[in-house]
Amino acid sequence: MIRKGHSKMSIARQCRTLSVHRSGLYYRPRGESEFNLRLMLEMDEHYLHHPIKEAKRMHIWLTRDRGYKESRDCVEQLYYKVMGLRAVLRGKHASRRFKDHRMYPYLLRNLTVEMTN
Repeated sequence: MIRKGHSKMSIARQCRTLSVHRSGLYYRPRGESEFNLRLMLEMDEHYLHHPIKEAKRMHIWLTRDRGYKESRDCVEQLYYKVMGLRAVLRGKHASRRFKDHRMYPYLLRNLTVEMTN
């Protein structure tokens, strides 16, 4: 949309017209480092076999079993933000009863079972 060699409009005016910041026009995002890519590959392979591990336990596995010396913050950032992983666990207080939920009576309590089906 924005052309650098436009004959009638400068780049600043084109950016103002389209409501785009000029800093965003020149921004080139950096990719992940080779070390982070290798670390994410190991985390991804381990996550496939152990999807219940969160970032804290993944960090323990990486430092103890694999010999990495990365901080827990770095592992958490890669785990949650970059890779978008979440542990497959039930939520907190999942078995607690919701107070406002309606209670239904058990209708088979006094029924005698005489035959199958």
